[in-house]
Amino acid sequence: MKRFDFLRSVLLATLTSTCLLGAAHAEDALKMQLTANQVVTNAEGKISYVPVRTAPAGTVIQYKATYSNIINKDIQDLAVVLPIPANMTFTGEASPASAQASIDGKNYMDMPLMRKVNGKMVKIPFSEYRTLRWNIKLLPAQKSAAVSLNTIVD
Repeated sequence: MKRFDFLRSVLLATLTSTCLLGAAHAEDALKMQLTANQVVTNAEGKISYVPVRTAPAGTVIQYKATYSNIINKDIQDLAVVLPIPANMTFTGEASPASAQASIDGKNYMDMPLMRKVNGKMVKIPFSEYRTLRWNIKLLPAQKSAAVSLNTIVD
């Protein structure tokens, strides 16, 4: 049984999470906190999030990155990218829903991603999604914005 290793995935996500800033430098202006939580639904259908370090195959894990503007100046046109770890499959759930997806980490499009097969446009399976990107138009001084995506442990 494959197990999800949170620490390895956090390192991957932290190293590849990208912030594109105009005049400000990301390391001086932004602080990023990444968490991984198991998505648990109780008998009444209420969803809760439980911190997790390891999980068996089939477990739904939510990655949440909170970006805090730590300077006294607004940041405009911020793009943040979160990778989907190799041992995980994207579920199609992202917040905010305005996320764009990529299968190559370079070209981003609105979801669902499509391709032409035998002359017909078909949806690309979520298992092929590699990264998601959010465009944050304005992150005010001393404020935070959070993005998240759900995955399933392969």
